[in-house]
Amino acid sequence: MSNLDTILQWLGHFFSTENIIHMFSYNEGEPMIFTRFFFWGFFAVVLFFYSLVYKKRGLRNAYLFFVSLFFYYKTSGLFISILLFSTLSDFIIGQLIYGSKKDWKKRIFVALSVFINLFVLAYFKYAYFFTESFNEFFHTNYEVFNHFAQWTNDNVGSHFEVNKILLPVGISFYTFQTISYSIDVYRKHISPVKNILDFGFYVSFFPQLVAGPIVRAADFIPQLYKPYKLTQHQFGLALFWILKGLSKKVIIGDYIAVNFIDRIFDNPTMFTGFENLMALYGYSLQVYADFSGYTDIAIGVALLMGFTLPVNFNSPYKAKNVGEFWKRWHISLSSWLKDYLYIPLGGNRGGSAGTWIALGFIIAFIVLLSGKMIVLYGILGVVAVAVLLALWIKPFRSWLTTNINLLITMLLGGLWHGASWQFVIWGGLNGLGIIVYKLWRKVSPYEKLNNVLSVVLKIFITFNFITFTRIWFRAENMESTWQIIDQIKNSFSPELIPQILSSYSNVFIVMLIGFVIHWLPVKVKDWYRETFIGFPLPVKIVLSSVVIFGVYQAMSSELQAFIYFQF
Repeated sequence: MSNLDTILQWLGHFFSTENIIHMFSYNEGEPMIFTRFFFWGFFAVVLFFYSLVYKKRGLRNAYLFFVSLFFYYKTSGLFISILLFSTLSDFIIGQLIYGSKKDWKKRIFVALSVFINLFVLAYFKYAYFFTESFNEFFHTNYEVFNHFAQWTNDNVGSHFEVNKILLPVGISFYTFQTISYSIDVYRKHISPVKNILDFGFYVSFFPQLVAGPIVRAADFIPQLYKPYKLTQHQFGLALFWILKGLSKKVIIGDYIAVNFIDRIFDNPTMFTGFENLMALYGYSLQVYADFSGYTDIAIGVALLMGFTLPVNFNSPYKAKNVGEFWKRWHISLSSWLKDYLYIPLGGNRGGSAGTWIALGFIIAFIVLLSGKMIVLYGILGVVAVAVLLALWIKPFRSWLTTNINLLITMLLGGLWHGASWQFVIWGGLNGLGIIVYKLWRKVSPYEKLNNVLSVVLKIFITFNFITFTRIWFRAENMESTWQIIDQIKNSFSPELIPQILSSYSNVFIVMLIGFVIHWLPVKVKDWYRETFIGFPLPVKIVLSSVVIFGVYQAMSSELQAFIYFQF
């Protein structure tokens, strides 16, 4: 058989009816994620046709909207209908807000947008929680029923299980985007988008659709109407972001997860306290490498198409206190919570009606989590005592006024990740960490010191505190959480440390390299980034090939989904 016959046979197999159907259909076991080769084939095709339409802005935006829908369909299947519903409802509401002459009407439409988005989010994210809590409180036996699945089965002929509610990928992210759009239109930060295809493109832009960063309408929508531009420097920067993100995710994050971290968290009592502690440090590196790796790739992919996404991480483990950490970690969520929750609640100026509503919401969640009315009575007692102390003691009133909204914001940020005691504790600990630091800096004689030793000590304390709180973020359940703490406290087994270091030498070497790179000075990182960007194209191709080969070699047999897909 000649080479030509071989090529024709391969092409015939590749473009067979079965393969084409497979490429264009949703497969739950093969979502389209950045670490799958299929995504890069998809992106290459997208870029090819993009080169034909990029000069016509309207056609370009419509094209990217439809390929983004295809991307989301390949990632989440028929949940694409939820994305379309959110897009259509907020597009219409944005027009109604802008067109209303009375401020009270504008407020009603903003409230409607917030209600619709949060109701959809709560239905898919918290349905099991509310049903189980209701059954426990009132001794009923209701089961979760997925009305969306039933409607889809009846109208589309699908076969979803109606007694299960699955979480659509990325719903927390695009929900926050559409809420910010309605609020920004109300605040007159932007004018509403006139073309629904343009708005759909903003909501569904595929690089950041499923795991952020959360893109503000005021930052992104103006880019829809700018001509395409990609300089040689921007091309090099985009390529650098993509290679950096893939290396973080696969070579560091996935490797240490598969070969060490997941084993420990699955069975913490089977391992020594030292191994549990190293798994915690490893998880701090993994979650950073995984999440920031995703956003690095998203930024690079978007930049190749001429769009700028916000930086979502800024070396968070260089933070010298918990407040600074949250200005460096998941910046798009932290800033969203500050601008659309913390400040509207009153910020550090004091409580408002929104403060009491949010507090009531949190109390209701905690009571439902406990399943016991005595918890409600206990919380109300604490609130009553706090109010009385605030009325009688001026310093306490000032402290409470300054910090109540901050703690509420961090607790709600925890609940955003999921309805469980673990996320409540995790969010609460981070809130308390910020509050304690604010008290400490007023009396600390070391706060203004910026010599190397004091900076290192501050970073060390902050990093260890953040790592400690992640026990609740990562552990499978509360029982596992206490098992990890108990193992570290009572079964540290220092005599086994040399053997453990030897057994997991490759894992610990990768962890060390990851942390060293993270803590490199900014000047060093800027230097190697700009050096890569300045290389001639052939050198970039060679270096990219080497990195991709390394990623391929490090890739595990079962691809690891990005951690924040679950949120």
